[in-house]
Amino acid sequence: MIKDRKTGGRCGYLMAFALSLSLTACGGGSSSTAATPTLPPPGPPLVRVSGPSPYGVNCGGAMQGSVNYEDAEVEPYMAVNPANPSNLVGIWQQDRWSDGGAHGLVIGHSLDNGKSWAEQPINLSVCGGGSSANGGDYARASDPWVTFSPNGVAYVISISFSGNAIAAGSLSSVLVSRSADGGATWSNPATLILDGANAFNDKETITADPNDPNYVYAVWDRLDNTGRGPAYFSRTSDGGQTWQAPAPIYDPGVNNQTISNEIVGLASGTIVDVFEEIDGTSSNSATAAIKVIRSSDHGATWSLPVTVAQDLSIGTRDPNTGTTVRTGASLPQMAAGPGGKLVVVWQDARFSGGQRDGIALSQSGDGGQTWSVPVQINSVSSVPAFTPSVAVLADGTIGVSYFDFRNNTSDPGMLVTDYWFTSSSDGVHWSEQHISGPFDLDLAPYADGLFLGDYQSLAIIGQAFVPFFVQTNNQGTANRTDSYVLPPQPVPLTLTRRVTHVAAVNTGTQSVNPGAAFRQQIHQNLMHLLRSENPGWDRIRASRQQHPSPP
Repeated sequence: MIKDRKTGGRCGYLMAFALSLSLTACGGGSSSTAATPTLPPPGPPLVRVSGPSPYGVNCGGAMQGSVNYEDAEVEPYMAVNPANPSNLVGIWQQDRWSDGGAHGLVIGHSLDNGKSWAEQPINLSVCGGGSSANGGDYARASDPWVTFSPNGVAYVISISFSGNAIAAGSLSSVLVSRSADGGATWSNPATLILDGANAFNDKETITADPNDPNYVYAVWDRLDNTGRGPAYFSRTSDGGQTWQAPAPIYDPGVNNQTISNEIVGLASGTIVDVFEEIDGTSSNSATAAIKVIRSSDHGATWSLPVTVAQDLSIGTRDPNTGTTVRTGASLPQMAAGPGGKLVVVWQDARFSGGQRDGIALSQSGDGGQTWSVPVQINSVSSVPAFTPSVAVLADGTIGVSYFDFRNNTSDPGMLVTDYWFTSSSDGVHWSEQHISGPFDLDLAPYADGLFLGDYQSLAIIGQAFVPFFVQTNNQGTANRTDSYVLPPQPVPLTLTRRVTHVAAVNTGTQSVNPGAAFRQQIHQNLMHLLRSENPGWDRIRASRQQHPSPP
């Protein structure tokens, strides 16, 4: 068996002999001859949200060595309209490229709790039909996010870009579009920032203030050619009519950077930005920590950072073949609960002494000023678990969704993966349920690793947790992936099930002071993350090592 997952237009072959499956794909999934799959396609009660790609095959964005996975959806996010909870808006990358971004972003909206959907492209890239005045300058789009204001106005945000990051002729922007009709129509995008060859904007999110519909917050990291990667921030105070000039709100210094910035709002009016700080990005021993900063004046001023925990993730690989799986490693997610409750989840290998990533969780009861010791919440600790999403009900119940390999076999021809949900009222006792799977992760697009997205989404409708996620269809390579939702069920994803496991705490030395081999795995994972986010990273890093920037 040959299993070639490299990009650049090479053919890849998957042979699973157990059930006589033969799948062949060439040119990054643009054509296929697929036999009967060995795993069933997803079905009820799941609802498929995404349909065929609305974008043309050759609509733009190709660079030397690029492979486009036509009709492949990745990296979904969903929000629920607080003014009409039956109204959902989801967004995802459409037609993923092997070396960053996608043809464009596609939006779906539902008016019946996710049971049926209408989808449409949006003009955040040239493929979306944008002109030079409204998104058409950009060959690719990435990192979709969506939020609803209390008055029911929706906002979506995109990283839209062209060319090789921080290179001659490149463009990098953050764009925001607004909908006042539940996601049916969208405004021309507002440009929050536009950079050329001097900087690359990445991993943006957008959050509406839960208490005041006038305020919406955008935050991202801006990697520049001097070796800095501060958290940048912009806000609207007039419901999206205008946006303030972007500015850094936290700068960790030269050869350090933030990534995965995400703002959540508390009932008190305080907003909190969580992010990963990566230090020593040009060294051979980079480290990472999850931190938060707080603002009590709608983002006008910010506190000093508070550390949630070290991030000791090492990433994920196919346990049979060693193929890289690009997951949410080093990219935390946060959710707010009642009072000053905050919950952060991320991948972390501390619980296994550096053997594999599990799902870590830390809580704060005082709005992010202090944090609990991290605990492991995935129930099967003997296999990798990855890409967690988190939400918190009004009564404080925590819900977390994630992928793992517990049902994988020794067959190297497929990577059997499942999607899980676990919930807890106290952060100690957890009740787990199955969301979807098994599915073959080997069929996913390859973008510096088998890729479903750096994140997935977990929303709330009333007292029901509602997962919104991407998985493979188990139907070959012509249509590798789709976005799915699990609408509220008669027996909801809550603690009505029996307790299945108790959170684990690792008090061993490896959990606070990893050894040299463990540290090297952490460093390698961070380099993989930065290379995945910025295909020009190796070139930029080499330049910094040869010509260090002054502090």
